[in-house]
Amino acid sequence: MNILLIGNSHTYVNDMPALVREMAESASGEECHAFMLAYSGRSLKWHIEEEYFSERFNILYGGYDYCVIQEQAHPLPPEEDTVAYAGRIIDLCKKAGTVPIIFETWAEKAKPENQTEMNRRYRTLAAKTGARLAPVGEVWSAVSADLKDASNADLYFRDGEHASPVGDYLIAMVLTKTITGRLPERNFLKAFDFSVPERFQPVKESASDETVSIPPEIAETIRRRIETQI
Repeated sequence: MNILLIGNSHTYVNDMPALVREMAESASGEECHAFMLAYSGRSLKWHIEEEYFSERFNILYGGYDYCVIQEQAHPLPPEEDTVAYAGRIIDLCKKAGTVPIIFETWAEKAKPENQTEMNRRYRTLAAKTGARLAPVGEVWSAVSADLKDASNADLYFRDGEHASPVGDYLIAMVLTKTITGRLPERNFLKAFDFSVPERFQPVKESASDETVSIPPEIAETIRRRIETQI
């Protein structure tokens, strides 16, 4: 199974594609490879206007089974831009026989009211294009409410925008369920934290330094919500 992830820092923080790869292998029992075209702060408009030939080549010739498409989130670009440029990527996927997946993002911690518009926008886009929807933001909102009193379960990184290791565990699990139709084994409690304390840059150079464990009760809360909502 080959997966391409297109997006920005919400895709690459904490090496999230590597977590998707491992979760998908756990869920499917199939070997999985993850590839990424993600650049800090970039929108899908930028991907198509500035990196079109890279995107085109990768999608048409990369032999991908799935392509995860993540739009700029904070702030959201104009809806017409998302429709136009996501549409271009989805069209390339269809030409290549690749399943397109819309990565529904989450609202900033200080602006939870923005989630409603994100949900509407990405559900509409998926319905119009026939792409699959990975409802990350909807699961994120529900799990945030479920875990609001838990001291070790903040889904957000300290900037209130990016994902913490717990948040990335949730994202990877939603993507895994959307791609494979299944969740990883219950004993899969692994996540990554590539950040250096008190700084966002630079990040840890060695992958072996990143691994963290998700508490079983938090993992189970995330799992239950995904089973209910997807």
